[in-house]
Amino acid sequence: MSTQRKIQEEVDVLEKETIQNEIVLFNDDVNTFDHVIDSLIEICDHTLEQAEQCAILVHYKGKCTVKTGEYKDLKPRCIQLLTKGLSAEII
Repeated sequence: MSTQRKIQEEVDVLEKETIQNEIVLFNDDVNTFDHVIDSLIEICDHTLEQAEQCAILVHYKGKCTVKTGEYKDLKPRCIQLLTKGLSAEII
């Protein structure tokens, strides 16, 4: 009788847990739809359709998450949005 030996390797998988932050854009009575759309395309790498949808959500709902990611990536983007006169914050 032969004995089969099964060797099972246990592999530890380290998962890097990253905290996802969001840039939230808020509605205002100053900026035009075109300015908001152009800014989102330029700064947040949105497609035209994404930028239009976000602009509409901001207008009707008062705010919209426009970018999600790590804080170090979002901070310069948020600063650029603020520089363009938009109202945004990282949460």
